[in-house]
Formats: sequence, C-alpha cells, structure tokens
Amino acid sequence: MIRNSRRHTEPLDHAELARLLPAPADPRLAADRQDLLEEHLMSEIHRPDQAAPAAAPVRRPLRRTVLFAAPVAAAAALAVVVSLNTPADTVGSPRLVRAPVVRIEEGSTVQLASTVHAIAAAATARTTPQPGPGQFVYVKSQVSFMATRHNVDTGESATWVQPLHDREVWKSPDGTKGWLDEPGYQSKGGITLDTKEPREQLTYQWLAAQPADPDALLKSVYSTVSGDRDHDQQAFNEIGSIIREQLVPSALAAALYEAAGKIPGVVVVEHAQDVSGRDGIALARLDPQTGERSEWIFDRESHQYLGSRGVQVREEYGIKPGTVVERTTIVTRAVVDAKNQRPGAGQATA
Repeated sequence: MIRNSRRHTEPLDHAELARLLPAPADPRLAADRQDLLEEHLMSEIHRPDQAAPAAAPVRRPLRRTVLFAAPVAAAAALAVVVSLNTPADTVGSPRLVRAPVVRIEEGSTVQLASTVHAIAAAATARTTPQPGPGQFVYVKSQVSFMATRHNVDTGESATWVQPLHDREVWKSPDGTKGWLDEPGYQSKGGITLDTKEPREQLTYQWLAAQPADPDALLKSVYSTVSGDRDHDQQAFNEIGSIIREQLVPSALAAALYEAAGKIPGVVVVEHAQDVSGRDGIALARLDPQTGERSEWIFDRESHQYLGSRGVQVREEYGIKPGTVVERTTIVTRAVVDAKNQRPGAGQATA
C-alpha cells in the first residue's frame, strides 16, 4: 500500500493522530508522567526533518513508524514519539539495548512500619531549599524506559529498553513555566513546558499547601486520581512522581512517606539495586493490571532516596518476569533562578 509522504513541519490533525496511534486505553500513568509522554509526542511532531546522509549510495524506502517509550504499564496506551517518513537507520533513531533481568525477591510487610519510619526520619533531617518568586525547581536525573516501535505499514513491532540517559527538568512553583531537556529523545535543546493555566496538583505550591498529617495528606493524594484503574496503585504512582521530579517541602517530607506506607499493597523489598549497582532497600507495590512492580530505592544506611526501578513480576505484553522495564536515579535536585540554568556555586541543592 502506498502512502503519501508528509513532512515533519506540517502539523498533524486529530484525525491523522488517531489513525497513527493505537486505540486509547484506561490511563495508566501518574499525571506528570502522562504529561511527559505528551511532551515527547508534540516535540517530535514539530521537529524538522532529519537530513539524509550525504554519502548514502542507495536511498532506502521511507517507513512510517510510531515509537512508544514509557514504563511498560503504559506501553500499549500512550505514544511518546511519532516519527514519520524517516529511514529506519536514521542518526536520530534510539539505540537498542538489552533489558536487564533480575531475580524477583518477594516483598513483605513485616518491616514496613520500621522502614517507613526510618525513611521519614531521614527526610525530616534534611533541609531543602524553598523556591521563591521567579525561581525554578531543577531536577537532573538519569532514566531508562521500555520502548516499542510499531511500523503501521508492515505491522512489525520491536521492543527494547532505552540506554540510560540524562534528563533535566525545570518547573516553576505554580507549574505554569518549565523546560525539559532529554538529549536524543527531544528536539535539540529541549522543549518548553509552559502552560497558560496553573496546575492544581503535584506542583511545589500544591505540596506546600498540603497538611503534614499523613492521613490527611493521603486523602489529598487520592483526590487527584480517577477512572476505573486501581486507585491504590494510582496513589502510589502519584507519590512516586513527586519523589522523582519535584522538590518536597521539608515540613511535608516525612508525612509523604508515612502516607505512602498506608497505601494497601505496599511492601518492603529487602534488596533492590539502583542504576549504579548500589544495593538498597525499597518500598514497592505490584500493579495488579500490568504485572509491574514499582520500587522506590533507598540507601540501606542513610535511608536517602537513590532512585526507582520497575520490575516485571508477572508476564504481560510478552515481557518476561524479572525484566527491568524502568530505571531512574537522581543526579541533582536544586533551586535555580531561570529556565535552562544549572545550579552553580552558592545555589541551594537538596
């Protein structure tokens, strides 16, 4: 079947997007992670064409592909990158790497209360900077998610894991301004996160206004979730999103972890390795729909947050048990004075 070519510079209308993307499913991501997927999608739609290699002796047929990159829980629902009419071996194509496979350790609630208490105490002992007017929360991390490429012309699909790569995000306290830079997965230099309307949830201002009582805070978190999907899992994902890419006010940090410990199904995994191979202890929860266990990894001695890991516990979407489908680690968390500014000497870090 011959399809008319279309340049990247021509915006896609809703009908075209609907034809290219899979049918929508029940939302499976926390709010900020869903925003991340949409950011990737829109940046690729408007990205200029990749230049063809000058020395290529044979011009390969152009292929129309849809690329997904997300935790496996959302791999069948939301598209991160749409790449239209680009050669399969284009310089901008993500490099394929083999997904790590680990032994699945069973979680337990035996040490849950004491572990949460230790993590909360460590969080209380740390002083975090407070962003002022005009400032930004800055988080640099290294991330890797599972991705799937689907060729809509041939029906062929391929699944792999992104190599670990840098991701930097800037967020204003009210959520109206921001910037995202993820080299190799965004347009060069990054994309804007600016929005006309302030976000009501998951911003620094929203967190600062929340009660420091764990039960009341957990109730606020549950008020942000909706839909038919397991609300306990959604609440766990929301708190995990805050831990990964937000600055938590010092007065709220302990209550946030204590609230997480009250979510049904949360367990302690005694041994979980972060991206650097450090053996930590994790708070975790198994998603009953996707079979993926989300793990927040903490240093075994200091109980400081190291990063997160997603491990497939039950086979779904053809992903075998033990496959690590998500890895993240925090490199720097700070307050800076402008978008695209990185923390320097004298600037507060968390």
